[in-house]
Amino acid sequence: MDASALGTFLQFLINGLALGSIYGLIAIGYTMVYGIIRMINFAHGEIYMIGAFVAVTTFSILAGAGVTSVPLALLLVLLIAIAFTAAYGWTVERVAYRPLRGAPKLAPLISAIGMSILLQNYVMQTQGARPKPLAPVMNGGVTLWQGDGFAVNISYIQLFIILLTVTLMVGFTQLIGRTALGRAQRACEQDRTMAGLLGINVDRTISLTFVMGAALAAVAGVLVTMYYGVIDFYIGFLAGMKAFTAAVLGGIGSLPGAMLGGLLIGLIEALFTGYISGAYKDVASFSVLILVLVFRPTGLLGRPDIEKV
Repeated sequence: MDASALGTFLQFLINGLALGSIYGLIAIGYTMVYGIIRMINFAHGEIYMIGAFVAVTTFSILAGAGVTSVPLALLLVLLIAIAFTAAYGWTVERVAYRPLRGAPKLAPLISAIGMSILLQNYVMQTQGARPKPLAPVMNGGVTLWQGDGFAVNISYIQLFIILLTVTLMVGFTQLIGRTALGRAQRACEQDRTMAGLLGINVDRTISLTFVMGAALAAVAGVLVTMYYGVIDFYIGFLAGMKAFTAAVLGGIGSLPGAMLGGLLIGLIEALFTGYISGAYKDVASFSVLILVLVFRPTGLLGRPDIEKV
């Protein structure tokens, strides 16, 4: 491989890591909810979409108010997006899941799909069907390697996405592994009935898990808005399906697996787009899902469920 080809490959890797980090954040929300209630929250992609719309609106308001500091604007947008999507995540759990917790598993699944369609059409009616643009928030980047006729660059927004994702991943891992809330979540994952008998508020723990997943989806929505500079009401469906694919690929129920799956999906898309065709990148992602389900149904880092009798 000559230097130019190697440089091109490294550039695709950087692009894939940035995109995969966004998928990983959304996938963590899927896997956290599945870990506790053993159901997929198919409205999670729409929560991410709402976070993106809140980001565009908040950036526009701050620009009109004369806020020129990029760090301050980013902090405010992240906090506001997290607050809004956390409220939506809590509402989805209360409306679509809690009343059906004792019902057959198909009932909450249909309810979640219905909530997804409801949120998608709600945003379309309130925000319009046209794409919403956003002016660039971060410009410039760093040249990592420059050769004869080529350069490997990482933009500041890509660097910000990767660093923020790593920070959140480490933070959530510590939260689940070392805090009382994390212990309650792990207890509910193993046996909700026994956890309730031991004094754990199961309803509150499940609600907080939905809120935490929605907060991560909000961060992903803000990041994707800054990265691409344009969004529409339909972005939640496709991103949600890819994040679900990432969660299954990494091993649904595993936080590191969700992040690993997201990174792999992002890398697959970037490499497929660069070397073959961007028109079929989604085909590549879902083909990988099929292969994983056939040859390793538990995912790369997942463990098979052991049913005690």
